[in-house]
Amino acid sequence: MIRVAAVTLLSCALIAMQKPTKQIVNAGPPPVGPYSPAITAGGLVYISGTLAQDASGALVGKGDIAAQTRRVIERMREVLVSAGSSLEQVVSVTVYLKSAADFQAMNDTYRTFWPSAPPTRTTVITDLVLPDALIEMSMIAVPNGAGRMVIHPDGWQKAPNPYSYGIKTGETLFMSGLISRNGRDNTVVPGDVTAQTRVVLDNAADILKAAGMTHANVVSARVFLPDATAFQQMNDTYRTYFPSEPPARATVKAGLTSDQYVVEITMIASSSARRPVSDGSSPNPNLSAAIIAGGRVYLSGVLGNTADNRGDTAAQTRETLSRIRRTLQAAGCTPADVVDGIVYLTDLKNYPAMNDAYRAFFERSFPARATVGVGLVAPEGLVEIMLTAVKP
Repeated sequence: MIRVAAVTLLSCALIAMQKPTKQIVNAGPPPVGPYSPAITAGGLVYISGTLAQDASGALVGKGDIAAQTRRVIERMREVLVSAGSSLEQVVSVTVYLKSAADFQAMNDTYRTFWPSAPPTRTTVITDLVLPDALIEMSMIAVPNGAGRMVIHPDGWQKAPNPYSYGIKTGETLFMSGLISRNGRDNTVVPGDVTAQTRVVLDNAADILKAAGMTHANVVSARVFLPDATAFQQMNDTYRTYFPSEPPARATVKAGLTSDQYVVEITMIASSSARRPVSDGSSPNPNLSAAIIAGGRVYLSGVLGNTADNRGDTAAQTRETLSRIRRTLQAAGCTPADVVDGIVYLTDLKNYPAMNDAYRAFFERSFPARATVGVGLVAPEGLVEIMLTAVKP
């Protein structure tokens, strides 16, 4: 009886430790906007988009991509340590570069921080909030001691740049941004957006299979298109891989690291039971409003442009967040449960107006966040927001 009681107490303790309680990690200089440096929740550490700033907030390494890359990762390492994690425990990185010409020089510095088993990575070309910034990164990590397994399909060569194709932790699989490349020999597979979307999603199938999953396990996706006019063609191919209950998704116009590629897609998958969430609008064959899996809620990118708020970033942000609130409520969550987000702005001069509406929505419990300048597939849209929450 004593042994059974001890096991029961241990089980209860483990359950308590696994609750996705949201904790704000304050490390480094205070944030200049309504976001937290990092959030820990549900066994993951979410780090906000980070620029190459010093303790006073001044940008360092002006005009030097190597220096800025080094400073960004060093800053993020400090935050990771404060959150009980480390660079070795990072599972996913998104790199936002100002210029594709800096890609290789960024890689040279980046790989020195991960000489082996690097995290998954997505690299796209965007505008950045600070005019002289050349690079911004956001990260997701697991705490020290947590499982982190590299996923590599049989027969595939090592990635040509410093990233792993997949990292699995628990029931969650993070995948790198995939482009139209043959994984067996790393050659480019040319073609239009239809052909390249098919190659990307076929490659995803190989990575998912290596992790014991299929496309049906994908919960969230981000699609980057250099040419927004290719949006419908991409959709036509994309939805054949997700015929029912498609993952949450955001699609934006952003540059890629080579003009050989016309689409890049990055995904998260989960072997946990997944459930789509409706926001009350008509079903969209290309995406679900949100997907619940593994205690997390993955929301699609949301726009708020209407006939009445054309050209008004603040009004569009408020409408976007109003729609997000309805989806969160349908998932049994509130804004306080949001842990991570990405804000896409078509013009970064609208950053202060977006921030004012965003701050009012979250009040004090700000999630981690990255904000970058891209194009949107909705011609009148000025802002799109994609969020992740944890179930309370």
